Amino acid sequence: MRQRPSDRAGGAAGDRAGGRGLDGAVRSAQDIRGTARRLAVVHEAVLAGDPPEAGRDAPRAVIGASWRRVLDRGVDPDRGSAQQPLSVAELEARRQASQLAAVLPVLGGGLLPTADAAQQIMVVTDAEGRVLWREGSAPIRRMADRLGFDKGADWREGTVGTNAIGTALVARSPVLVHSAEHFVRSHQQWTCAAAPLHDPRDGRLLGTVDLSGPAHSFHPTTLALVSAVARLAEGELRGRHQAALERLRAGAAPVLARLGGRALAVDPHGWTAAVTGMAPPARVALPKAPSAGPLWLPRYGMCTLEPLPGGWLIRLGRPEPVPEPHRVVLDLRGPGEPAVTVSGPAGSWSHPLTPRHAELLFVLAAHPGGRSAAELARDLFGDGGRTVTVRAELSRLRRHLAGVLAHRPYRFADGVEVELRLPARPLELLPHSTAPAVLAARGAEAGRAG
Repeated sequence: MRQRPSDRAGGAAGDRAGGRGLDGAVRSAQDIRGTARRLAVVHEAVLAGDPPEAGRDAPRAVIGASWRRVLDRGVDPDRGSAQQPLSVAELEARRQASQLAAVLPVLGGGLLPTADAAQQIMVVTDAEGRVLWREGSAPIRRMADRLGFDKGADWREGTVGTNAIGTALVARSPVLVHSAEHFVRSHQQWTCAAAPLHDPRDGRLLGTVDLSGPAHSFHPTTLALVSAVARLAEGELRGRHQAALERLRAGAAPVLARLGGRALAVDPHGWTAAVTGMAPPARVALPKAPSAGPLWLPRYGMCTLEPLPGGWLIRLGRPEPVPEPHRVVLDLRGPGEPAVTVSGPAGSWSHPLTPRHAELLFVLAAHPGGRSAAELARDLFGDGGRTVTVRAELSRLRRHLAGVLAHRPYRFADGVEVELRLPARPLELLPHSTAPAVLAARGAEAGRAG
């Protein structure tokens, strides 16, 4: 295949613009059928090893570059490559870990009305091209099922050829793939528009959002819409991060005020919320799984880490031993929001609990020897197989209670003094909970009271 300088992977200016259309020719929905026929001719010529010269009938730069990559990978134009969908457990784990879960309402609010009206589906993938969520028109979902375009599917170029999701992941820019621009023939009845989603804090690729549907449902503004909604979602992520830092800053302020020397309050990923005695860095390089105690940090040398609600307190300078046992008060007495209060070397702080986290801490307080993930799944759901959900919730909880909770088995850390404050009336224990462990505790307490 002859290669042209214009066929660079990043040459997607027409795609970014969203309004120029395909090959500079499609400017309205009336051009769709003619364009599809022309693209099919170009596609077959490329597969036959006789691509057209640069000009009106050449594939767009981003498509030509993708076709070359796919041909180099040996993707079958009739069937694609073998799919290895995610298991249900792995799909759930990826969903729980994805930052994109928080912006699904933004993505759906911006795209699903269009998807339903235009016979399309909205798809959200992770950075590896795995489909995490899929919503939209029921008939189109059934059509997608026949292509294997379902939750857990691998939609990278190396598996399904040129497509908006996989190509956007490579190009790192919004991409529209129309009709026979898809490399695999069975996908050529579709048109797809995808935009990458990035972590606004550091630019890391998080995944893509995509609108897909039959080629006849294509509209010239589809790509612009998808791109705009992707930017809104990134803005939502940015706002959530700033709000979390503000909460951490408010909680850390009295702690920092009592300290002498240099210290920082950072979130679980090392982003700085507040400092004392020094200029604030944007971010501190924390280890992947930090724990309370002495720690060497690049740029700062030996430090001491102590847990804060929603992050860490870092004391710079000569490490000081972190006193063992904190005291934890789990207060489930009131009709309002349950809370946990932790007393430690930096003072005391309280953290409100979600209903699920209150259930988890109640079970752990009631079983000081610890519980396995399967046991906690039975305690909370009556189903020992729901370990993925349990681990994800405990991972979130440990972000606020780092140094207080331990695992293998899950329990309060050794030496931590735990006080469990229960309501006077047993039936008022987490009254909205249906967790088997909570129901059993209510019954046992009621029996003793009687």
